[in-house]
Amino acid sequence: MQTNILGYPRIGSNRELKKANEAYWAGKISLEKLQLTARQLRRQNWETLHNAGIDLIPSNDFSYYDQILDMCVMTGTIPARFKALKESLVTPSSPELYFAMARGYQKNGFDATAMEMTKWFDTNYHYLVPEFDASQKYQLLYNKCLDEFKEALSLGIQTKPVLIGPVSFILSGKIKEEGLQTAGLLDKLLPVYIQLLQSLQQAGATWVQLDEPTLVLDQTPEHQELFHYAYTQIREAVPALKILLATYFGGLQDNTSLAIQLPVDALHIDLVRAPEQLDDILAAFPENLQLSVGVVNGRNIWKNNYEQSLQLIHKAIAALGKDRVMIATSCSLLHTPYDLDLETDETVLTPQIKNWMAFAKQKVHEVIALKDIIAGNDTLLKDNQATMLERSTAAIIHKPAVKARLAALTAADAQRKSTFPARQKAQEEILKLPLFPTTTIGSFPQTEDIRKLRADFKKGVINREEYEKDIRKAIQDSVQLQENLRIDVLVHGEFERNDMVEYFGEQLEGFVFTKNGWVQSYGSRCVKPPVIYGDVQRSAPMTVEWSSYAQSLTNKPMKGMLTGPVTILQWSFVRDDQPRSETTLQIALAIRDEVVDLEKAGIRVIQVDEPAIREGLPLREADWQTYLDWAVKAFRISVSGVEDATQIHTHMCYSEFNDIISNIAAMDADVITIETSRSQMELLEVFSTFRYPYEIGPGVYDIHSPRVPTVEEMTVLLEKATQLLPARNIWVNPDCGLKTRKWPETEQALRNMVAAARNMRVAITATA
Repeated sequence: MQTNILGYPRIGSNRELKKANEAYWAGKISLEKLQLTARQLRRQNWETLHNAGIDLIPSNDFSYYDQILDMCVMTGTIPARFKALKESLVTPSSPELYFAMARGYQKNGFDATAMEMTKWFDTNYHYLVPEFDASQKYQLLYNKCLDEFKEALSLGIQTKPVLIGPVSFILSGKIKEEGLQTAGLLDKLLPVYIQLLQSLQQAGATWVQLDEPTLVLDQTPEHQELFHYAYTQIREAVPALKILLATYFGGLQDNTSLAIQLPVDALHIDLVRAPEQLDDILAAFPENLQLSVGVVNGRNIWKNNYEQSLQLIHKAIAALGKDRVMIATSCSLLHTPYDLDLETDETVLTPQIKNWMAFAKQKVHEVIALKDIIAGNDTLLKDNQATMLERSTAAIIHKPAVKARLAALTAADAQRKSTFPARQKAQEEILKLPLFPTTTIGSFPQTEDIRKLRADFKKGVINREEYEKDIRKAIQDSVQLQENLRIDVLVHGEFERNDMVEYFGEQLEGFVFTKNGWVQSYGSRCVKPPVIYGDVQRSAPMTVEWSSYAQSLTNKPMKGMLTGPVTILQWSFVRDDQPRSETTLQIALAIRDEVVDLEKAGIRVIQVDEPAIREGLPLREADWQTYLDWAVKAFRISVSGVEDATQIHTHMCYSEFNDIISNIAAMDADVITIETSRSQMELLEVFSTFRYPYEIGPGVYDIHSPRVPTVEEMTVLLEKATQLLPARNIWVNPDCGLKTRKWPETEQALRNMVAAARNMRVAITATA
């Protein structure tokens, strides 16, 4: 039997890539130093997998920023606004072009906005969205895949290069011109893919993994035909290269017959997300195909239940024989932290809970262990069975009071006292805001000084009194700045918060944390998700003190800032011993208590962020409504304990709303802020068509790029917004929090934003 890893984390066990990228962007290290760090990380990963005994070791799963962006550069899928920059460079594979596409570019006479970014399926990983237009000339600009295969080979390690498959690459992008068809795009792109694959075949590659995760989505007959066409062409072009077609994040369902008929050598399926698909696949599996069974969870941190995995593996072996079955992770381990062995602080992660966990390195050994158990190692199985039993009966997991409160919920707990029109009138009387009120999403730049302050407090270098004094000073400065900029609804800046989920998890029961459990969110942005191991409840207020202090500094409204229950769930590693809906409702009740306490403290505007509500949507439309029912219910429970005059905001970013707009409206938030700057207000059209009845803040500048948008740019976006929405309902804000930005660019961008809002007030008044 062979063992197969689909991909491995690339940021480094100590976030070396993040630090090197950011140092390079800041001009503190050379390109050569950045590339050296990358080579060291790739070598460490390959050697870890090689030494563990993995047969199919991935290469080209490394990326400086994003694997889809890599594919764009490799295939010459360069948006038109970057073509002048590309032509000005000596080599088109230059990092200058690569990072410009990711982050935007505003120097040397060029000014281009970054590529749009959205979530990778239902994960918290963000990818850069390919842009397709008729003028593009696809060509192999940079053979990164071949370079990294040769690099591993020079170390004596044979790897399996990994590429996003041609159909999923196209379907993950956006066609920017009417009349341009996916079939025509495939015809143009396939020669580049074939050139890539031929170069790998010539270099001695035996296996190549082509990821086609869109096969777990609902597909039209036209799209299904694209797979037939693409893989027939590929098979003819590289007959000697073994192709492993990888699907993950769900089951094949009605795409099963399509997938097993494609002319490839092995099919990978995700049996963690969709174990039920195995029977259908085995019933019709061709004799010439190998099956890679993804039984080790690549998206969570709990130890594998070997008994459950072995049932699936033995079923596959019984049907196909050992030589045709590969044991694998369910998906790439990109979504899990590096190494549990780095968690040495028992005050942070207790030995009991740590014993229930497995990070990427440990999951690699779980794949090997399953193979060893099949070969007769009963000790490994018995040890695992003991761990599973101990966890299932642990007293720290279950809280009867939490379960009783959940059982007592009624429909009234998810209803505001009045409908939105009545609430809007009450809020206008209390808040007295101008047309096009300005605000920010919540966080302000987290400078090195602020991060050091929090770290020093955690380490005991400074005491609580010193820490709180400096946090108050940072809040005071931010309030003064916002008043000087004439922003209408202020925020306290969140200087005390490490992460929008971690901060709340640290104060809720049922959560535990890690010191080094970092995973990549996008580019150099890494998050350290909390771990939900048991029943969740709030034992004390979490934000009231800081919000109250900030409100005491100003006569303007101060927003209370909270993270919503679905986002806390989605951005945590979640317990797998009860339905996700139950865990979410437990969190919702904890957030409800905080919302009520904020109102009691005099906070009249409260934002409950739910950027992950679209991310949590099941991949198959048939499963949507069940999820949306409990997700919307959880949000409404969180916010429905307040009076009409208290204005409830929510924020969502980098999501497509077209197909769930009615559910977004059902959340009954008074104000929603969304990302619309990268899409040039495209996302706003659905709110207009639907006649969305609430107030909306369409983000007018992209905070994920260091470029500062002009007043004119933002004014144009707001003018577009007024063509779609009533001016009375439009807010003016960035598209996300400002935590990752620097102060100079932040101040200038906000100054421009306020000026754009004032321009719009003048324009609307003049036409009234």
